[in-house]
Amino acid sequence: MKNYNKNAVALNPPMGWNSYDYYNVGVNEEQVKKNAEYMAKNLKKYGWEYIVVDAQWSDPNALALVPECQYVPFTHFCLDEYSRQIPDPVRFPSSSGGKGFKQLADYVHSLGLKFGIHIMRGIPRFAAANHLPILCAGITADKIANPFSVSKWNGDMYGVDMTKKGAQEYYDSIFSLYAEWGVDFVKVDDICNTNMYPQNPYSAEKEIEAIYKAIEKSGRPMVLSLSPGPAVIEKASHLRKYANMWRITDDFWDEWQLLKAMFERCDVWQRQVSEGCWPDCDMLPLGMLGKGFAAERKSRFTKDEQKTMMTLWCIFKSPLMLGSELTLLDEETKSLITNEEVLSLLKNGSISEQVRRDEKSCVWKSGQTIALFNLSDKEEKVSVTFEELGMEERAYKIRDLWEKRDIEKISGKNELAAVIPAHGAKLLSVICP
Repeated sequence: MKNYNKNAVALNPPMGWNSYDYYNVGVNEEQVKKNAEYMAKNLKKYGWEYIVVDAQWSDPNALALVPECQYVPFTHFCLDEYSRQIPDPVRFPSSSGGKGFKQLADYVHSLGLKFGIHIMRGIPRFAAANHLPILCAGITADKIANPFSVSKWNGDMYGVDMTKKGAQEYYDSIFSLYAEWGVDFVKVDDICNTNMYPQNPYSAEKEIEAIYKAIEKSGRPMVLSLSPGPAVIEKASHLRKYANMWRITDDFWDEWQLLKAMFERCDVWQRQVSEGCWPDCDMLPLGMLGKGFAAERKSRFTKDEQKTMMTLWCIFKSPLMLGSELTLLDEETKSLITNEEVLSLLKNGSISEQVRRDEKSCVWKSGQTIALFNLSDKEEKVSVTFEELGMEERAYKIRDLWEKRDIEKISGKNELAAVIPAHGAKLLSVICP
């Protein structure tokens, strides 16, 4: 691809749906289509556009051991003749006959949406153990596999030794296949933080570069999303050069302490946010979750905590990926993810910054928009002076973006303040009248 511009693929933080939080590793074609149809009908006009099939789509045995074990040890993937994973045709019938995800991606595209997949970094251990060929004359999988580089939570893959002949060709071959299928988004796991190796959490650095090169060679622009976190801040420049998204946290679920911890993570990463480069706070655990984990349930977040999460993700400019079953969204949850005034923060072009934070409260600013967060366990008044915000002292009109209404005029000499429920947030636009 001549003059490939990575950043142009994701000028704004990507917004979409990922199958993991509801379906675990067991989503099938019919379920993907139903969620895509819902998004096209109800969410697309608000900017939601990616439909992402998460882990184990090539595994016929996915979910076989849940809940005792999430990933089947030494499972036998569906592979093509070149050691490349292909969809399980039982779960994805349109993939039979070597079609891969082409027909499913075409269907998603026909709805005006974009299609994505999850992969683990590396090459299948089954392919290496059986000396299966890769798309490179005279090279087999075992010749490029690094048996000392594996995930601590999913043993399906060996890392690829990028010093070996055929290593780049292997990554070129899989991304060439994804381009043929029409893939627009690839989430690569066990690569942002290879947490089996705490002494070297960025040990897959060369594989990140190889994947970037493979996308470039494929002839098809694809958003590159790296997981899991926490990403290594010292490697920020490398991440910005080669990826569009990278996780700044391990898997994020609907627990207040995990949400509270995100304020510190966003503080650390706020200077790395720019066009095409989006530190990723992980998926939004809203609505109905967990069916594939053998315990379907509603999000454990209170309504105020859900609003806090959406406010922080939007003002920080994190990618937004829904993890719920979309067809089961209730109206209250739907209203949280379709508020155009709130979502506009993702595209406003203003630098976002944390103004201050302590154990009880936090304040963020993005242009003329101010977010006030109550981090305490009881209702509190949260305030910030216009001097702290770097704004001149004058009369302002205040608009509440969540409530979509103008609330008052305020003198710049006064503090900007609100009484906020426990774990709640206010999102205010400060407007010169």
